Amino acid sequence: MPRYRLTVNTTAVRRELRAAAARGLLLAAEHVLGESTAVVPLDEAALSRSGTVSVDEPTLTAAISYDTPYAIKQHEELNFQHAPGRTAKYLEGPLNASTAQVRDIVAAQLRRAMR
Repeated sequence: MPRYRLTVNTTAVRRELRAAAARGLLLAAEHVLGESTAVVPLDEAALSRSGTVSVDEPTLTAAISYDTPYAIKQHEELNFQHAPGRTAKYLEGPLNASTAQVRDIVAAQLRRAMR
């Protein structure tokens, strides 16, 4: 009966899977940013244009942020009046609504890396 030997370089596998997970996080965060941009309060579009995404690969953490002096206040103040379709909680709402898509995007990148 023939014998076969399989050697797996687990270090390389882990490195590739971590990179795929980071890529998935970046794509997923960009998806959430796109959804958020559609509902961010809009006056002169400075808040909308300030949206950005970053990923920290060592901790596999993604961040979506808006960088204006009033971004937090616009997000948290529920009593502000906004144009139709625009809202407070412009990041929290889309993030909560996109959990399935975020999961699917990250999973797709991990599957691609395992081919």
